[in-house]
Amino acid sequence: WNAARHADRRPMLLARNRIQAGLRRWFDDQGFTETDPCALQISPGNETHLHAFAAEAIDNDGGMRRLYLHTSPEFALKKLLAAGEEKIFAFAHVWRNRERGARHSPEFVMLEWYRTHESYEVLMADCAAFLALAARAAGSPLLRRGDLPCDPFLAPERLSVCEAFMKYAGVDLLATMDDNGVPDAEKLRPQLHAKGMRTAPDDTWSDMMSRVLTADVEPRLGHGRATILDRYPAHEAALARRCPDDPRLAERFELYACGVELANGFGELTDPVEQRARFIAEMDEKERIYGERYPLDEDFLSALADMPPAAGIALGFDRLVMLATGAPKIDDIIWAPAG
Repeated sequence: WNAARHADRRPMLLARNRIQAGLRRWFDDQGFTETDPCALQISPGNETHLHAFAAEAIDNDGGMRRLYLHTSPEFALKKLLAAGEEKIFAFAHVWRNRERGARHSPEFVMLEWYRTHESYEVLMADCAAFLALAARAAGSPLLRRGDLPCDPFLAPERLSVCEAFMKYAGVDLLATMDDNGVPDAEKLRPQLHAKGMRTAPDDTWSDMMSRVLTADVEPRLGHGRATILDRYPAHEAALARRCPDDPRLAERFELYACGVELANGFGELTDPVEQRARFIAEMDEKERIYGERYPLDEDFLSALADMPPAAGIALGFDRLVMLATGAPKIDDIIWAPAG
């Protein structure tokens, strides 16, 4: 820490404050209620490749319990929806282990918001508004990562995952799933081999899909204008309801700008039985790969039965600030970065 380094970062940090203040005004104008969920939870989340920070809680009688710093405020916010809230948001500090790099911090701020009784497509309009808001607050005509620009004032393009895989990788994902969306790795593997991509014998369908997404699809998204990558395979959308016109796909989208993923939105799954089954499958896969699993939040699963239809989304606030200010790395726009 030194004064010169802080002086270099300070304009970006002040832009961060203006962006956050602008977003709060936007939510207030839209009739949202801000919430502030606790970070310590029974379960940090139940996705295969998310890794949590654990904490040992000492009870009054000296007993020990394991709690986790949440990887998302999602479970807490959905409990509030079940309790009667209708339009809520949170700027939540979240923690993810095994994540450190130019665009990753082990502790970062997630902006998460929910709308009951509305389509997940409304969230896409919210995202477009936030890109423009962030650019105006930062005093920038463009979002930028290095020499990659994105015009935040243009309407985002919208591509389905399957369209994007065919367009950018020549891979037909739909041909690798049955009518219920169950994927078949042996139908995907030869498509990867045909394009010169190696696979391991124990690679799952998800492993191979992720590899193509990372190598061939994501780097091409959000150039010139933002991209909404929509209609994920249901197998890759553990928290989203299925598309009514195609059970192979789910109401999940991601927002990209300058090749960077900014947000992940859903038409929320509210069936506790299906949600439990999906979580167990995710934790089985986590145990297979990493040798660990996280507990299920039984209160959350019970609350789903009372949760109204809703659309919800999580946006990486720090990444949005990075692109609006042109910051080269995430630590540049965090007031006091994690150690």
